[in-house]
Amino acid sequence: MAASQDDMFSFCVDTTKVSSCVEIRFIDKIKGKGLFAKKAIKKGDTIFVERPLVSSQFLWNSQYKYKACEYCLRALETAEDNARRLSGNPGLSLPHTELCKVRPELHRACPQCQVMYCSNECRQAAADQYHRALCLGPSQEDPDHPVNKLKDAWRSMHYPPETSSIMLMARMVATVKQAQDKDCWQKLYFQFCSRAANEEEEIAHKLLGEKFQGQLTLLRTLFTKALYDDHLNRWFTPEGFLSLFSLVGTNGQGIGTSSLSQWVHACDALELTSQQREQLDSFIDQLYKDIEKETGDFLNCEGSGLFLLQSSCNHSCIPKAEASFPNNNFLLHLSALSDINPGEEICISYLDCCQRDRSRHSRQKILRENYLFVCSCPKCLSQMDELDLTSEEEEEEEEGEGETETEGDDMEEITDV
Repeated sequence: MAASQDDMFSFCVDTTKVSSCVEIRFIDKIKGKGLFAKKAIKKGDTIFVERPLVSSQFLWNSQYKYKACEYCLRALETAEDNARRLSGNPGLSLPHTELCKVRPELHRACPQCQVMYCSNECRQAAADQYHRALCLGPSQEDPDHPVNKLKDAWRSMHYPPETSSIMLMARMVATVKQAQDKDCWQKLYFQFCSRAANEEEEIAHKLLGEKFQGQLTLLRTLFTKALYDDHLNRWFTPEGFLSLFSLVGTNGQGIGTSSLSQWVHACDALELTSQQREQLDSFIDQLYKDIEKETGDFLNCEGSGLFLLQSSCNHSCIPKAEASFPNNNFLLHLSALSDINPGEEICISYLDCCQRDRSRHSRQKILRENYLFVCSCPKCLSQMDELDLTSEEEEEEEEGEGETETEGDDMEEITDV
């Protein structure tokens, strides 16, 4: 059930522009498809802007009172309110509050369940796509409601930092339930990478830990009670649920939004005297120190989504592009990190900057364990003949690392900070 090129571009903001700029090609049976430039792209250019098929805030993130639009994940706290909460200083006043783009007067609640949206447009979009099937009405806070039981079970199994969410799967089901053309939506979901059964089990194991099989059975039982639909009955079988779980765990693209971060970027762009700049920078530096002391590194509203076109980007240790979320919502911007020639593959990196600076041995270890493939990018191929041993310190560091992101061979997790 293959999608056309037009289908793959259908969630981009400017479909005409992106279709003239890039194309999807089948590479081979190992790598699958890839994204290629149709014309020259300059460093810094935005290649495309894409909205997700479906997205959701992480459950622990919302539990920790990070307020985000239920549809587009836009941060709902003003920069000042966000800074006060994160720093533990309720009397904190930010300078230049006019730079904050959050508009509480535009926020709207679902009239039935009271979940919040950044605008009436987002409230209506959510209702039209999936929310009518998921709205709990007056049972929003009822711990015995099947959807809330599912959420609680997920939180008890998958502690922060989250790299996936059971609610992405719930919204996939709800979207098909509400859709007039149910086959169209299922065809779109089928475009994300599929895995062999043993790989799907390995992904589930990594997400859920040593007790994954029993936890997976419990999740499927709760998922079925909360969301079962005859049209999607195969998604509720043990094999179908495992495949769905693997799809979300492998392809879930991390989304990060922050009103405070937006305010800081706006402050950076101000035209100030040298003395004013020094004072403002000093204030911001101290603010982040206070936040780090009070809250640590957990700064953003965070969630994940399924992005159709961006999912066709393969990995390279020397990426040509990167994703970010500069609009403070779920709109993904893919931007060129260097000049890209016509016909050249546009790759992103599943590794962060620090991981990319490690030895080939270390990079391959992370990619094998978390993304289930061996990298053959130019950087890795050029280092194959080198003495490829890590130092004792690097080996010890790797052994001490906790769970890393599980976004797989089509996607990576990025937050905009």
